[in-house]
Amino acid sequence: MAQCDIVVCGGAVRPFGRSRDASSPRDWVREVVDGALRDAGLERRDVDAMVLACESDHLSMQLSPGALMVDEAGLLPCPVLRVECGGASGAAAVRAGVMHLMSGLHRCVLVVGFEHAASHLAADDVRRLYGLSFDADIEGMTGVGATQLYALSMRLFMQRYGVTEARMAQVSVKNHGHAMHNPWAHLPRKLSVDDVMASRPISAPYKLLDCSPLSDGAAALVLMRAAAAPGPAGARAAILGTACASDHVRIGDRARPEWFSSKAQAGKLAFAMAGIGPQDIDVAELYDAYSGAELQAIAAYGLAAPERLGQLEFGAADRLAVNLSGGLLGQGAAPGATGVAQILALARILTGRFGLQPARTARYALADAHGGVATVTVAHVMGLL
Repeated sequence: MAQCDIVVCGGAVRPFGRSRDASSPRDWVREVVDGALRDAGLERRDVDAMVLACESDHLSMQLSPGALMVDEAGLLPCPVLRVECGGASGAAAVRAGVMHLMSGLHRCVLVVGFEHAASHLAADDVRRLYGLSFDADIEGMTGVGATQLYALSMRLFMQRYGVTEARMAQVSVKNHGHAMHNPWAHLPRKLSVDDVMASRPISAPYKLLDCSPLSDGAAALVLMRAAAAPGPAGARAAILGTACASDHVRIGDRARPEWFSSKAQAGKLAFAMAGIGPQDIDVAELYDAYSGAELQAIAAYGLAAPERLGQLEFGAADRLAVNLSGGLLGQGAAPGATGVAQILALARILTGRFGLQPARTARYALADAHGGVATVTVAHVMGLL
């Protein structure tokens, strides 16, 4: 297996939230491209490929966004590749950037992700569109949406492993609290378990504060192989393993609808490429579209036994810290940008630049994102090179 040694040279995030300043995705992309290059100490002429993530043309009302954004970013005549993978679009773009570099075809790749999910269309219309990202004919057109499908999966997980609604509420409290230390976050707030439990029911067992928000946002990364990247060896955050795996689109077709099999497989492959195991992970950014999905991900990756999820804590001071950025619950959910922002957050945590007080010491990190109900998962293992 080829060695993966992709250094995160720099990056930038436009804070997630609901855009109210009349700006558009083209403005956001220019902003994060400028910021990422500045952070990396590089110029536009140093970039020889761009990968763009955007989940839905319907949300931005822009077909073929890759052609527009490479132009807006001032990167012509760079080649551009647009990547889409549902909620994992940003993570899949990072993986495509890694593949660009490992192939030897490119030396410096700019990965950019954006989504216009909060302020362009009405929230109900966005939810209907997201419902079409499952099986549009069999599920989407019936009115079944993401929350109902995630809820069905989580109810089975709760029955099998004894997870309670109060335990899920603790995830929401933790992630919204972590977001208070993140300047990119959409919903930083101090909550209690009682607050979450008393919030409006959406689809049992999920309540409003168990659900991630719709967010606008953009993020960018500059990636290079270690031999070409600036900076001293041993102090650079790098992607050491990358993998992608899939599962049945319809959860009723799965042998175990409560188990995120695509995460288990992607984790196995990414850990093997990095030469470590799940027990070596110190920090993780997991795709918590809903509070229970974080617990399902922890179990599937082997980060903790599912039977122990009721006893273990995953806060900043614990052995394994999960979603120090706030995750989707706190930082927000802008699918094209989420997986890109996860990598930058972990890179800065590994190098002590994320702003946590006290700084979290970590050697290895895991970034996880998925589309559907863990239908397609993209996983990255990170460390210092």
